[in-house]
Amino acid sequence: MKGKADLNEAELVRRVAGGDRAAFDELYRRTSPWLAVRLRRRCADDDVVADVLQETYLAVWRAAGSYAGSVTDGSAVGWLWTIAANRLVDAFRRRDRQERVPTIVPLDAIAPAAEDEVMDNRVGQHLEQALLGLPPELRQALQAMVLDDLSVRQTAVLLSLPEGTVKTRARRARIALREALS
Repeated sequence: MKGKADLNEAELVRRVAGGDRAAFDELYRRTSPWLAVRLRRRCADDDVVADVLQETYLAVWRAAGSYAGSVTDGSAVGWLWTIAANRLVDAFRRRDRQERVPTIVPLDAIAPAAEDEVMDNRVGQHLEQALLGLPPELRQALQAMVLDDLSVRQTAVLLSLPEGTVKTRARRARIALREALS
């Protein structure tokens, strides 16, 4: 019987398909140096190359059966390079998408316009007056669900009411607010 070092790459891939970890290690030992060189010729970023190598060999481990069952005359190293090249293209696409994503400026870093401050103040005053005009039981349900962000069930427990009553009061409060603010 041949040792792992005596097997060609195609035989190693077939053994990897069978779950042979030693064959995978031997395939990696033989092919990763030249694969890294080929990738570096196409990409100067060592981090990207390292990620692509890792993704490539993970794909080889998972998909070795697709090569092992292949009846084509393609070489195992050609198959390996195809996987690596596809992973490199994917990495370039990811990087391109990330570079095109606009940076978001936090809202607190933007000074609001004077008109917005006045309108917010007016709307806040109208909303506060409308809330105070609600009957206490409606205001409590609405405050718990909207301002405190509680669920219907949590509000029901808090107010010691059935869930159906909480839903009804919250609905009535919203209708009353809508009328008061229109």
